[in-house]
Amino acid sequence: MLAEAIEIHRSLRRIDCDRRAFVLTAIGIPNEVSPLLWGGWSLWVSAAQVAEARSQLAQYQAEQLALRAIPREPPPPARPGAGLGALGYALVLLIVAAAISLGWGRLDAFEAGTLDAARVQSGEWWRAWTALTLHLDAAHILANLGAGIWFGWLAGQLAGPGTAWLLIVLAAGGANLIEGLTAAPGYRAVGASTAVFAALGLMSAWSWRERRHLRLRWPTRLAPLIAGVILLGWLGTSGEHTDIMGHLLGFLTGAALGAARWVRPLTRWPQWLAGGLALGVVAMAWSCALLH
Repeated sequence: MLAEAIEIHRSLRRIDCDRRAFVLTAIGIPNEVSPLLWGGWSLWVSAAQVAEARSQLAQYQAEQLALRAIPREPPPPARPGAGLGALGYALVLLIVAAAISLGWGRLDAFEAGTLDAARVQSGEWWRAWTALTLHLDAAHILANLGAGIWFGWLAGQLAGPGTAWLLIVLAAGGANLIEGLTAAPGYRAVGASTAVFAALGLMSAWSWRERRHLRLRWPTRLAPLIAGVILLGWLGTSGEHTDIMGHLLGFLTGAALGAARWVRPLTRWPQWLAGGLALGVVAMAWSCALLH
């Protein structure tokens, strides 16, 4: 209990008193929050510290009013066509899965497209991209379809569908290439999950860069990156046989492209052109794999 306590704030909402109590506690002024008999809450401090407490709370209120006075810029409008980009992603995975399961083309196509570290290190760079389109079973492809469509759709709304998928394909293939060149020769992997986390990294860093110029507190400016890292930890490290390093590299390469200034002019390209280049990269990789 406080000695000779004096009430310095009263509110019908406890949170108003709790916020002020937090301010006082942070600067070392003891305080108490107590309920009123007829409803509401009171904030109390000792009589000896009333003047200092009121001064600090007046400063706190002035800061809050100043923050409210800062004009908030509206978020950039969502770019059209994000659904078409997500649909294109789904069609690529499903077409490749059908081709492999029905035996279209080479019967060893799955083996030819797998990310095999020993083969990558011997010069077969295209495996970094072909492996993104291969999956082990229906559960594997369905998981990557769901997550990839969602994150790809969000990234497409930010950067435009063509630009987003071009950057995702480049980032995910780059992440696979790094892993293939640095992993032990026996390392092998397939799946679009690297692209899923590249989309997450791209979206997080792009959102962060879009709000860098706004007059916001640093936790608010960094919120997209923080949220992306939390999702990476939550979704990218669970499950059996999870390629944690692949997910991390995908996120980092996606974030690097999302934060880079030189990628911004790509948003002014025709989105069909950027999307066509994304498909072209995958098609070229498969051409190299099947003709090798």
